[in-house]
Amino acid sequence: MTARTQTIWTFVITSIALFMVSLDNLVVSTAIPVIRVDLHASLESLSWTVNAYTLTFAVLLLTGAALGDRFGRRRMFAVGVGIFTAASVVAALAPNVEVLNIARAVQGLGGAIVMPLTLTILSAAVPPAKRGLALGAWGAIGGLAIAFGPVVGGAVVEGFSWQYIFWLNVPIGILLVPLALTRLTESHGPAGKLDLPGVGLISAGMFGIVWGLIRGNDLGWTSPEILTALGLGVALVAAFVVWEVRAPHPMLPMTFFRNAAFSLANLASLFMFFGMFGSIFLLTQFFQTVQGYSPLSSGLRILPWTLAPMFIAPFAGAMSDKVSPKRILSIGLTLQAIALGWIAFVSTPTTAYTALIVPFVLAGVGMALFFTPMANLVLSTVKREQEGQASGANNAIRELGGVFGVAVLASVFSRYGGYETGQTFVNGMTPALWIGAVVVGLGAVAAFAIPAVRTRRVSEVESLAPLTDAG
Repeated sequence: MTARTQTIWTFVITSIALFMVSLDNLVVSTAIPVIRVDLHASLESLSWTVNAYTLTFAVLLLTGAALGDRFGRRRMFAVGVGIFTAASVVAALAPNVEVLNIARAVQGLGGAIVMPLTLTILSAAVPPAKRGLALGAWGAIGGLAIAFGPVVGGAVVEGFSWQYIFWLNVPIGILLVPLALTRLTESHGPAGKLDLPGVGLISAGMFGIVWGLIRGNDLGWTSPEILTALGLGVALVAAFVVWEVRAPHPMLPMTFFRNAAFSLANLASLFMFFGMFGSIFLLTQFFQTVQGYSPLSSGLRILPWTLAPMFIAPFAGAMSDKVSPKRILSIGLTLQAIALGWIAFVSTPTTAYTALIVPFVLAGVGMALFFTPMANLVLSTVKREQEGQASGANNAIRELGGVFGVAVLASVFSRYGGYETGQTFVNGMTPALWIGAVVVGLGAVAAFAIPAVRTRRVSEVESLAPLTDAG
């Protein structure tokens, strides 16, 4: 096989895997109302349908990259695709929402292995002169998957059934595994030990916090189960921080957070994804449950929000070479906060879609002004040999922001509203969106407070910034 053919195969295989894994971040969002009726699921269970995937995906991202470095990137890539595919089968066959949510968690495990390895495998296969072009296309494919997640989910649900959202992954996975083993070149990274105690502590801690947030309204915030879950979760996260300070091979070096720019940038990422994921979780249900749109029509109505970054992000990246990245980030997050507040202000059971187009576009532009400058900024706060860990940390933190966004906003929704009528739904959605707007606004404040740093050219960092165009 010639070097050119090898590069083409590598790009095709990693891009298909990236699209498949990224799609599952939001593809289920437009199916939530259908799943709720079909499986008789509660709002609490539906929150886990989204969060079970995102939580395991976020927590294990850094571990997935380390597994590839240690045991072989091609081998672990194939293993990750296999896990993801098998979990998709279980999700499609799930007889109840509990089995579905377990399958979604295992999907997240597979995705956490595959996602970082698509980047490292492709980066190693592309000649340096063409690496920027290839990895720019890689980032665009990831962004496209996020943008079209609600639309693909809606089209599949409307044309077939919600189970086919997961069946769609199966033939792709079955094809990718043998192709990966025969067409990709094996490679290894630095031989470091896996930080298994760190993985265990942060996984258990985050699970406890999310469990408490989701079940708090149903059981009461002062109930023993909720207090225990939240208290134990916080304690385990604190133990994780202590362990990472002393660990010989930490999965997340705490020294990164001594840099104010790195800490504030990641805080802004956390708040941004809190508002975005939590709001989309509710808005896709609003269009179907309250306004009676089909799943496909609902997904299409989200496009002005999710598709805008595909067109605006390249300009934002170019701007970040000339304008302070923190200024671009602040503007982007401010636009996102204004958009969420706008949606909350105009939402009624009979609100015309035309009243939502402008805030949706504003939210999309705000997202675009966030992605590329954020990658540029985060990687400029660490040494070049630490860029992989720093970028992985940023991805994990923002995915956790999405987890908390869905958990908290769903909890607020259930506190003030419900599914009984269109008005009760809006009664719950409106305060949830206002909280999302406030949290994203705090992200804008954090971005504005970032101290000045000397950033590298975006073309230098794109190859090291997983999903700079997606979430």
